[in-house]
Amino acid sequence: MSRLTLRLPDSLHQQLEQMAESEKISLNQYIVYALTRQLTMTYTVQAVPEKVIAEERAAYSALLQALGRASLAETKEALSAPKISSGSAPARIASPRLKNPAQCADFQMEVSQDSPYAAV
Repeated sequence: MSRLTLRLPDSLHQQLEQMAESEKISLNQYIVYALTRQLTMTYTVQAVPEKVIAEERAAYSALLQALGRASLAETKEALSAPKISSGSAPARIASPRLKNPAQCADFQMEVSQDSPYAAV
């Protein structure tokens, strides 16, 4: 096992102590439990209710109807010729999981006309 020293606000420390007391376990055990539970929830796949699936399918079908239809040749032409002008701002790609934009700095990628990613 490893050791970790934390600085906690007094109010959080008190809340954690109260929760540990109510569970009749040590503060250390409660913190390990809480962290393990949070980490497990992050990597657990949650089932999507059938109602939500039906709503998403309906929205997707409505979107397809609104977009209209294009022939295979028109689709290939549109996909093969990216329209990036030299004076336009570069595309920005950022992780949607990061809520703080400052954290996205290392996830951003610039795409310019000379880039091998320009055709992507």
